Amino acid sequence: MQTTFTPEQLTDPEVARSNEILRACVHCGFCTATCPTYQVLGDELDSPRGRIYLIKDMLENERKPDAKTVKHIDRCLSCLACMTTCPSGVHYMHLVDHARAYIEQNYDRPWSDRALRWVLARILPYPNRFRLALLGAKIGRPFAFLMPDARLKAMLEMAPRTIPPVSRNDDPQSFAPLAPRKKRVALMTGCAQKALNTDINDATIRLLRRLGCEVVVAKGAGCCGALTHHMGKVDESHGSAAANIRAWAAEMDGGGLDAIVINTSGCGTTVKDYGHMFRNDPLAADAARVSGIAKDISEVLMDLDLPEGSDQGLTVAYHAACSLQHGQKIKTFPKDLLKRAGFKIVEPSDPHLCCGSAGTYNLMQPEISKQLKTRKVRTLEAKKPDVIAAGNIGCMMQIGSGTGIPVVHTVELLDWATGGPKPPGLHRDS
Repeated sequence: MQTTFTPEQLTDPEVARSNEILRACVHCGFCTATCPTYQVLGDELDSPRGRIYLIKDMLENERKPDAKTVKHIDRCLSCLACMTTCPSGVHYMHLVDHARAYIEQNYDRPWSDRALRWVLARILPYPNRFRLALLGAKIGRPFAFLMPDARLKAMLEMAPRTIPPVSRNDDPQSFAPLAPRKKRVALMTGCAQKALNTDINDATIRLLRRLGCEVVVAKGAGCCGALTHHMGKVDESHGSAAANIRAWAAEMDGGGLDAIVINTSGCGTTVKDYGHMFRNDPLAADAARVSGIAKDISEVLMDLDLPEGSDQGLTVAYHAACSLQHGQKIKTFPKDLLKRAGFKIVEPSDPHLCCGSAGTYNLMQPEISKQLKTRKVRTLEAKKPDVIAAGNIGCMMQIGSGTGIPVVHTVELLDWATGGPKPPGLHRDS
């Protein structure tokens, strides 16, 4: 794609990076075939190719974003399926991230949009605040039908029926290995996950210790910044990321780390991008070090001696989170591990398509999100599984709200198969 940025514009590192990305695009349109929003809406401007044209025009002309451009950028899930299918290697993620930051700085949103984004940015990344909000949503759930705004209704419906107790495993501390030590790893305990489902981190710690890992929860580490990053709130997202970089760099320089383990794939995609996000920052060297050892839990487990299990007698439908299969290019590891542990694995049709969760997307674009959820649940249920497994808390909440089949994290099943407790999310008769 030909671009016309001026030399002055290209002195901005973000513009220079977007220029590189735009020039890689050859207009082929392969991305439209795998774009969930294009599949649902059928509008070229709701495809990656269409959004690329809108972003190019906006950035080249330093144009104040109009409502039409913002609408189509906001509808992007950032599922990154387009990056998997693109034959030219267009790094759409960095481009749309730049566009969102530009919109945040230059577009005056309607007050209701500003208010919603402000609330989400100040609640979801903070587990204690999020817990209080979930309690309020649980109380208000019976009155969701009275909500005039679909987004407010979606927020009430999102609340789980039971809010898990606080897990002390999330506090800064170190857990000794239960077998000869093979690795020293830091576990990212996250933010929303600590409020929505404490079983995942607990299972991760048990499993890693059993396989010979010393597990550290680093002091000062918290939200990865993804939730605000995808809203274009650069200062807030980079503030969260910087705190993590400092916390993990201190561990690397202290007792040393073999990996930073992440069991929420949406967070993993962002942490692995810290090196890019901070490339022009004083924290650049430490950010690159952190990104270099950030691993999804499935990557770490593939390096460890996970014992081969006998037939567990359960059929598991594996849902591939977009942030894992497209963002991190990890496609087989979770399935390989589950098979090794003794589970029968099935996959839904069109596994590359998003479930519609996408961070805060299901709260800000509930109509589109619901259509994607309905399709994903239908394809999963068609496999008649005993349980659905996923590697991302957002996907688990989204899918779980649309089916009666138990939905658990992959690591919970692996923990159970190797001596841990039965996942609480499983029904007794499963």
